[in-house]
Amino acid sequence: LTVNCLDQHVEKSPNRVALIWERDEPGTAVHVTYRELLDLTCRLANTLKKYGIQKGDRVAIYMSVSPLSVAAMLACARIGAVHTVVFAGFSAESLAGRIMDSECKAVITYNQGIRGGRIIELKTTVDEAVKNCPSIKHVFVAQRTDNKVQMGDHDVPLEEEMAKAPSVCTPESMDSEDMLFMLYTSGSTGKPKGIVHTQAGYLLYAAVTHKYVFDYQQGDVFGCVADIGWITGHSYVVYGPLCNGATSVLFESTPVYPDPGRYWEVVQRLKINQFYGAPTAIRLLLNYGEEWVKKYDRSSLKTLGSVGEPINNEAWQWFYQVVGEGRCTLVDTWWQTETGGICIAHSLQRRKTSVGLAMAMRPFFGIVPVLMDENGKVIEGNDVSGALCIAQPWPGMARTIYGDHQRFVDAYFRTYPGYYFTGDGAYRNKKGYYQITGRMDDVINISGHRLGTAEIEDAMADHPEVPETAVIGYPHKIKGEGAFAFIVLKEQTAHVDRVKEELKTIVASKIAKYAVPDHILVVKRLPKTRSGKIMRRLLRKVVTEQSSNMGDVTTLDDPSVVKEILDAYQKYKEKSSS
Repeated sequence: LTVNCLDQHVEKSPNRVALIWERDEPGTAVHVTYRELLDLTCRLANTLKKYGIQKGDRVAIYMSVSPLSVAAMLACARIGAVHTVVFAGFSAESLAGRIMDSECKAVITYNQGIRGGRIIELKTTVDEAVKNCPSIKHVFVAQRTDNKVQMGDHDVPLEEEMAKAPSVCTPESMDSEDMLFMLYTSGSTGKPKGIVHTQAGYLLYAAVTHKYVFDYQQGDVFGCVADIGWITGHSYVVYGPLCNGATSVLFESTPVYPDPGRYWEVVQRLKINQFYGAPTAIRLLLNYGEEWVKKYDRSSLKTLGSVGEPINNEAWQWFYQVVGEGRCTLVDTWWQTETGGICIAHSLQRRKTSVGLAMAMRPFFGIVPVLMDENGKVIEGNDVSGALCIAQPWPGMARTIYGDHQRFVDAYFRTYPGYYFTGDGAYRNKKGYYQITGRMDDVINISGHRLGTAEIEDAMADHPEVPETAVIGYPHKIKGEGAFAFIVLKEQTAHVDRVKEELKTIVASKIAKYAVPDHILVVKRLPKTRSGKIMRRLLRKVVTEQSSNMGDVTTLDDPSVVKEILDAYQKYKEKSSS
C-alpha cells in the first residue's frame, strides 16, 4: 500500500510535492516532497520496529495534522501495523476507551498541539489516558512546540530516534484483505465502534473517488481541510491523493484564525485547485459577509466540495456564487466512515441550474442505492422517500467492527437482510436523483461530527444528582445540529445552575468539547412508554416547536407529562431570550 502511495512516485518524480503543511501560524507553509515523505515514513517505521511493533499490532495516533502525523499513518502501513487515529480534540477518557478496545501497543503523539493560536496539551492527555491502559508499551513523543513536557519510562523522543534510524525500510507484504486501519465512530448505543478497513479495496476506492469526483488532474493542488482524525482526512487528505501522486494540503488551523479570511488567503497563497470542506464552516463564514472572501484571489479554484452533513440551500448558494464565483463545479458528497469513500455525489457543472437539482446526487461507479419502506420492501419509482440502503458490495466498504463482528452484522445488515443499511433516510426526486434527509436513529451530526445521543446521556448519567437524562438533536444555524439535553434532578437539588455547568464539564472531559449540549432543560420527569422507553420523538417536537402535532401519545405511561414539559420549555425559552 505505501508502495502505491510513495515508492511509485519517488521512482518517477521524487521532487514532486506530496504535502503542503499549512501550519497554524499564517503564512508558514512547509512543502514536503514524495522523496522526503518516504524518508520520514521509513525512519518512523524503523523506529516502531526497533521498539517491538510488528505486523498486526495496533498503534494509536493522537496528533494534530502535520507531515509527521501522515508519516505515522504510512509508517504503520509500511510495517503491517494497524493505525487507529484519534482526533486530537478527544478527551483522555475517550482516548483510553479506544486504546483499550483496540488493545494498542503504542501511542504516537506530540508534546503539544497548536490550533487557532492556542496551545493544546496533547502529551498530558495521553499520560492521563495510558494510566489505565496496560496494553501500552511505549509512547512516542514528537515536538510541535519548543516547550518541555514530562517524559516517563515508556516515553520515547520520536525525532531523536528517527534521526538515528535507517532511511530504508522494506515494506511488509500484505494480503488484500489484511487490516489497514481502524477508526472509531459513534453508533446509536453509547460505545463507539472500531470500524475496520482493509488494504486493497479501501485504497482503490479512495483513489478512484478522489480522481473522478473532484476531477483531479496531475499538477493540481488538492485542499481538503479535514482533520486526519476523521475518515475524510484518511481518504481525501492522505490515502486517495497520495495514491494518485497528488499534492495534498494539510490544514492545521481553523477557518476563523487569525480572521474569517483564512481559507481564502490560503487558497490564494497555495494556489489551491480543489477545495473540500464542511457545510458547518461555510455557515460560520457566511455570517462574516462576502468581503473576507472577495479580498483574496480565488481564480485557481476549479472544484468545490462539501462533506460531513447535508448542505442547506443558503450555504450552497454562498459557496457556489460567492466563493466559486459561479464558475466552479460544486460537488456535494454523501458517504460515511463505514463506506471508506464517497458513494453518492452531485457534480454541478458550470451551468445554470435550479438549486433543487443542485442539491440532489447520483451514485458513484458500482454503488447501487435503494430506498426501503418500513416493511423491508424496495420502493420502486421516483418522487419517493425511504430508508437509504446499498444493494451490492463495493471495494471501500468496512469489513467488520473490531472485536465485535456480531454488532457489525446487527448494525448494518440485519434491518434489511441482503442490503447495507446506511442509517440515513433519503428522497429520490422525479428525475431519480437522491437527496439525503438525515439520520433515522438516535445519532446527531454536530458540525459534521457524528455523535450518538446515548454517548452524551451516558456521560451525564455519571452526575450523582442527575438520575435521568434524554438528549436529542435540534436544528442549529451554524453547526447543522446541536445537542439539547432534558434532565431530571434529585428532589433535594438546590443549585441547578451549578449542576448544569458540572454536566457540561463532564461531557467535555468524557467525550470532547464539541459534544457539550447547547441547552440543558430541567424537567420533573421524562415522557416514557409503559415499558419504560423514553419517547425522544416527543422531545424533538417540543424543541422544534411542533407541539400542535404530537402524534399518538396514548402509548405514554402518563400523557399529562407532555404539558409539563411544554410549560418547562416555554419558561426556559422566555428566560433565555430575556
